[in-house]
Amino acid sequence: MAGNFNSNYNSSEVRTQAEIDEGLRSYMLTVYNYMAAALALTGLLAYVTATSPALSELFYTFGQYPDGSTGIAGRTALGWIVMLAPLGIVFFLSSKISSMKASTAQMVFWIFAGLMGVSLSSVLFQYTGVSVTKTFFVTSAAFAGLSLFGYTTKKNLTGMGSFLIMGVWGLFIAMIVNMFMQSSTMDFIISGLGVLIFAGLTAYDTQKIKLMYLESDGSEAMAKKAIMGALNLYLDFINMFLFLLRFMGDRN
Repeated sequence: MAGNFNSNYNSSEVRTQAEIDEGLRSYMLTVYNYMAAALALTGLLAYVTATSPALSELFYTFGQYPDGSTGIAGRTALGWIVMLAPLGIVFFLSSKISSMKASTAQMVFWIFAGLMGVSLSSVLFQYTGVSVTKTFFVTSAAFAGLSLFGYTTKKNLTGMGSFLIMGVWGLFIAMIVNMFMQSSTMDFIISGLGVLIFAGLTAYDTQKIKLMYLESDGSEAMAKKAIMGALNLYLDFINMFLFLLRFMGDRN
């Protein structure tokens, strides 16, 4: 009798753990699907904006170089708004996600990804299409490996994450300073540090997203967590891509 009771108890425990694992996998898949869809939307709008003269002239001013070629000379007022708006959306979504509906958060997330696409269309004017594509696939491979590490590692990455977040702020300040210094050496150092920082954040954010999963969460809470997780991983990917492009990209 006791043997049967223990057997039933153990099988029930296994089933419960299996259900938790299945729920976690489904949750992480939702996060990655949101992120992948956002990247696809960003890429599509970047391409459409860059290849449409009517659209690109809404956001950029163009000038002629000494060799006769034409390139971006600056941004229009609308272009600056589009470039800065995603930053405001990130802060808005981060502070208001708990009080808004999941459907509203999802809509804001898609608007963010779309504006990022328009803003990043400048990359397609600055770099060749081949080098952008090559860098995208390199970033994708690196991101996949780093995210897998963050998901599977037993090591607590919290301490590393705090250090890396401070590094992001330091990187931001260094980039502002270098806008005035125009130092190629400092630009090289910033690019290298940027790749390393966002590579580390990819692993850290993946682990954090995984640990935020609770099987007791309702569908609404789960959907909002998935959106915020996708936003964090999207930002890690985009920033790692942009810093890698400064190394690998062939300029037009």
